[in-house]
Amino acid sequence: MRDLADRHAEQITAITARDAGAVAAVCELKGRGVNQPIGVLIPDLAALDLVAIDIAPRARELAQRHWPGALSLVLCARPELPDALKRDGTVSVRVPGPSPALDLVRAFGGPLTATSANRTGEPATRNAAEVRAVFGDALAAIVEGESPGGLASTIIDATTSQLRVLRVGPIDI
Repeated sequence: MRDLADRHAEQITAITARDAGAVAAVCELKGRGVNQPIGVLIPDLAALDLVAIDIAPRARELAQRHWPGALSLVLCARPELPDALKRDGTVSVRVPGPSPALDLVRAFGGPLTATSANRTGEPATRNAAEVRAVFGDALAAIVEGESPGGLASTIIDATTSQLRVLRVGPIDI
Protein backbone atom coordinates (compact mmCIF):
# COMPACT_ATOMS: atom_id res chain seq x y z
CA MET A 1 0.00 0.00 0.00
CA ARG A 2 2.93 2.34 0.64
CA ASP A 3 3.84 1.80 -3.03
CA LEU A 4 0.33 2.86 -4.07
CA ALA A 5 0.61 5.97 -1.90
CA ASP A 6 4.02 6.81 -3.37
CA ARG A 7 2.89 6.28 -6.98
CA HIS A 8 -0.20 8.40 -6.55
CA ALA A 9 1.00 11.06 -4.10
CA GLU A 10 -0.47 13.90 -6.15
CA GLN A 11 -3.92 12.30 -6.34
CA ILE A 12 -3.82 11.29 -2.68
CA THR A 13 -2.99 14.87 -1.79
CA ALA A 14 -6.17 15.71 -3.67
CA ILE A 15 -8.19 13.86 -1.02
CA THR A 16 -6.45 15.23 2.03
CA ALA A 17 -9.07 16.30 4.52
CA ARG A 18 -7.39 19.63 5.27
CA ASP A 19 -7.45 20.96 1.69
CA ALA A 20 -10.72 22.78 0.90
CA GLY A 21 -10.21 22.50 -2.86
CA ALA A 22 -9.60 18.78 -2.65
CA VAL A 23 -12.67 18.22 -0.48
CA ALA A 24 -14.78 20.31 -2.89
CA ALA A 25 -13.53 18.15 -5.78
CA VAL A 26 -14.62 14.99 -3.95
CA CYS A 27 -18.06 16.52 -3.29
CA GLU A 28 -18.40 17.50 -6.95
CA LEU A 29 -17.33 14.05 -8.14
CA LYS A 30 -19.91 12.40 -5.89
CA GLY A 31 -22.63 14.98 -6.54
CA ARG A 32 -22.76 15.63 -2.81
CA GLY A 33 -24.34 18.79 -1.42
CA VAL A 34 -23.01 21.04 1.33
CA ASN A 35 -25.60 19.65 3.76
CA GLN A 36 -23.99 16.21 3.51
CA PRO A 37 -20.58 16.47 5.18
CA ILE A 38 -17.91 13.92 4.39
CA GLY A 39 -16.31 11.96 7.20
CA VAL A 40 -12.61 11.86 7.92
CA LEU A 41 -10.29 8.89 8.27
CA ILE A 42 -7.19 9.20 10.41
CA PRO A 43 -4.30 6.74 10.71
CA ASP A 44 -4.37 6.43 14.50
CA LEU A 45 -5.57 7.98 17.73
CA ALA A 46 -2.58 10.34 17.82
CA ALA A 47 -3.88 12.08 14.67
CA LEU A 48 -7.23 12.95 16.28
CA ASP A 49 -6.03 16.40 17.34
CA LEU A 50 -5.38 17.27 13.67
CA VAL A 51 -9.13 17.39 12.99
CA ALA A 52 -10.89 17.86 16.35
CA ILE A 53 -10.74 20.12 19.38
CA ASP A 54 -12.14 19.96 22.92
CA ILE A 55 -12.10 16.17 22.91
CA ALA A 56 -13.66 14.76 26.06
CA PRO A 57 -11.74 12.06 27.95
CA ARG A 58 -14.68 9.66 27.44
CA ALA A 59 -14.41 10.11 23.65
CA ARG A 60 -10.69 9.34 23.77
CA GLU A 61 -11.42 6.22 25.86
CA LEU A 62 -13.94 4.99 23.28
CA ALA A 63 -11.49 5.64 20.46
CA GLN A 64 -8.70 3.86 22.28
CA ARG A 65 -10.94 0.85 22.91
CA HIS A 66 -12.54 0.56 19.44
CA TRP A 67 -9.98 1.92 16.93
CA PRO A 68 -9.07 0.73 14.46
CA GLY A 69 -12.64 -0.35 13.89
CA ALA A 70 -16.19 0.50 12.99
CA LEU A 71 -16.67 3.43 15.37
CA SER A 72 -17.14 6.97 14.10
CA LEU A 73 -17.00 9.81 16.61
CA VAL A 74 -18.66 13.15 16.02
CA LEU A 75 -16.46 15.76 17.65
CA CYS A 76 -15.96 19.52 17.65
CA ALA A 77 -14.14 20.28 14.42
CA ARG A 78 -10.95 22.30 14.13
CA PRO A 79 -12.06 25.66 12.71
CA GLU A 80 -9.63 25.45 9.77
CA LEU A 81 -11.19 22.25 8.38
CA PRO A 82 -13.04 22.71 5.08
CA ASP A 83 -16.74 23.44 5.52
CA ALA A 84 -17.68 20.36 3.44
CA LEU A 85 -16.37 18.20 6.30
CA LYS A 86 -18.33 19.96 9.03
CA ARG A 87 -21.93 20.14 10.17
CA ASP A 88 -22.70 22.75 12.80
CA GLY A 89 -19.03 22.90 13.78
CA THR A 90 -18.62 19.14 14.15
CA VAL A 91 -16.71 16.50 12.21
CA SER A 92 -17.12 12.72 11.98
CA VAL A 93 -13.82 10.87 12.49
CA ARG A 94 -12.67 7.27 12.59
CA VAL A 95 -9.70 4.98 12.21
CA PRO A 96 -10.95 2.29 9.82
CA GLY A 97 -10.63 -1.37 10.68
CA PRO A 98 -8.05 -3.57 8.97
CA SER A 99 -8.55 -2.86 5.25
CA PRO A 100 -7.00 -1.17 2.23
CA ALA A 101 -8.50 2.08 3.60
CA LEU A 102 -6.51 1.71 6.81
CA ASP A 103 -3.37 0.83 4.85
CA LEU A 104 -3.83 3.90 2.65
CA VAL A 105 -4.49 6.39 5.45
CA ARG A 106 -1.51 5.02 7.39
CA ALA A 107 0.72 5.23 4.30
CA PHE A 108 -0.43 8.82 3.78
CA GLY A 109 0.12 9.62 7.44
CA GLY A 110 -2.64 12.18 7.90
CA PRO A 111 -6.39 12.79 7.64
CA LEU A 112 -8.14 11.77 4.42
CA THR A 113 -11.72 12.17 3.32
CA ALA A 114 -13.81 9.10 3.96
CA THR A 115 -16.65 8.46 1.62
CA SER A 116 -18.03 5.49 -0.21
CA ALA A 117 -17.09 5.01 -3.87
CA ASN A 118 -20.46 5.87 -5.38
CA ARG A 119 -22.39 8.91 -6.47
CA THR A 120 -24.61 10.35 -3.75
CA GLY A 121 -27.94 8.54 -3.59
CA GLU A 122 -26.75 5.65 -5.76
CA PRO A 123 -26.04 2.11 -4.58
CA ALA A 124 -22.63 1.46 -3.05
CA THR A 125 -20.04 -0.08 -5.34
CA ARG A 126 -18.64 -3.45 -4.29
CA ASN A 127 -15.53 -3.87 -6.43
CA ALA A 128 -13.08 -2.11 -8.73
CA ALA A 129 -15.10 -2.89 -11.87
CA GLU A 130 -18.19 -1.19 -10.41
CA VAL A 131 -16.11 1.83 -9.33
CA ARG A 132 -14.74 2.15 -12.89
CA ALA A 133 -18.28 1.86 -14.30
CA VAL A 134 -19.48 4.73 -12.09
CA PHE A 135 -16.49 7.09 -12.29
CA GLY A 136 -14.71 6.13 -15.52
CA ASP A 137 -11.39 7.96 -15.83
CA ALA A 138 -12.12 10.45 -13.03
CA LEU A 139 -10.12 8.41 -10.49
CA ALA A 140 -6.36 8.01 -10.86
CA ALA A 141 -6.07 4.89 -8.71
CA ILE A 142 -8.48 2.15 -7.75
CA VAL A 143 -7.56 -0.58 -5.29
CA GLU A 144 -8.49 -3.99 -6.71
CA GLY A 145 -10.59 -6.40 -4.68
CA GLU A 146 -14.02 -6.69 -3.12
CA SER A 147 -15.52 -4.32 -0.58
CA PRO A 148 -15.70 -5.94 2.84
CA GLY A 149 -19.35 -4.87 3.09
CA GLY A 150 -21.18 -5.31 6.36
CA LEU A 151 -22.82 -2.81 8.63
CA ALA A 152 -21.91 0.86 8.47
CA SER A 153 -19.96 2.14 11.46
CA THR A 154 -21.56 2.96 14.79
CA ILE A 155 -21.71 6.76 15.09
CA ILE A 156 -21.46 8.41 18.50
CA ASP A 157 -21.95 12.13 19.10
CA ALA A 158 -19.26 12.97 21.63
CA THR A 159 -19.59 16.77 21.47
CA THR A 160 -21.26 16.98 24.88
CA SER A 161 -20.78 15.24 28.22
CA GLN A 162 -23.74 12.98 27.42
CA LEU A 163 -22.70 10.59 24.62
CA ARG A 164 -25.44 9.95 22.08
CA VAL A 165 -25.73 7.11 19.55
CA LEU A 166 -26.55 8.62 16.14
CA ARG A 167 -26.38 5.37 14.17
CA VAL A 168 -26.39 1.81 15.45
CA GLY A 169 -23.68 -0.32 13.89
CA PRO A 170 -21.46 -3.26 14.71
CA ILE A 171 -20.03 -1.72 17.89
CA ASP A 172 -22.34 -1.92 20.89
CA ILE A 173 -21.91 1.19 23.02
